[in-house]
Amino acid sequence: MKTPIMKPQDILVLAKIVAMGQNPWMGQDLAAELYISKSEISESLNRSKYARLLDFSKQKVNSAAFFEFLAHGIRYVYPAITKGRQRGFLTAFSAAPLNKKIASKTAIVWASENGTALGESIEPLYHTVGQAIQKDKAFYEIMSLIEAIRIGRVREIELAKNELKTRLQNYALQ
Repeated sequence: MKTPIMKPQDILVLAKIVAMGQNPWMGQDLAAELYISKSEISESLNRSKYARLLDFSKQKVNSAAFFEFLAHGIRYVYPAITKGRQRGFLTAFSAAPLNKKIASKTAIVWASENGTALGESIEPLYHTVGQAIQKDKAFYEIMSLIEAIRIGRVREIELAKNELKTRLQNYALQ
C-alpha cells in the first residue's frame, strides 16, 4: 500500500470543514463549494484521516493537530510563491481579519480577473481558492490567515496564529 501524502487541497478541505462549524456536510457539498471533484474530496479526507487531522469518522477536524501543522509547518511544506503585481482578491494581512490590525503599503492578493484589488500576488495553495472564497466569508478569513502564516513576517505570523487558534478552539468546542 502506498503511503498517502498530504496535498495542498487537503488544507482547503480542512479549512472549509472548520468554516462550516456544526453545519452537517457531505463530500459532494465540499466538492461543489471548493470546486474540487468528489473523488478528490474523498481522497483528501482519507489523507487527512491518515495524517490524524480528521477523526475516524472523517467528519470532525482534529483542531489541535491542524493548528500545530498550520502554525509550524505550512510555510515550509507549502511556501508562498510571489507572482508580481496583479489584480485579485485580498489575502494574508491585507484581508480581514488582519487588515484591521496591520497597516501595509503593499496589498497581497490571490490573482484573479474577478478580483477588485491590485497588489503583490501569491500563488494560492490550490487553484480554486479564488472561486471558493467568494461564497463563504468564514472560509475566506481562515484561508487569509493561513496565507499570512505562509508569507508573513514574525508579527504578522503571530497575529495570524492567534486568530487561527481562537477559531479552531471555537470549532473544537462546538
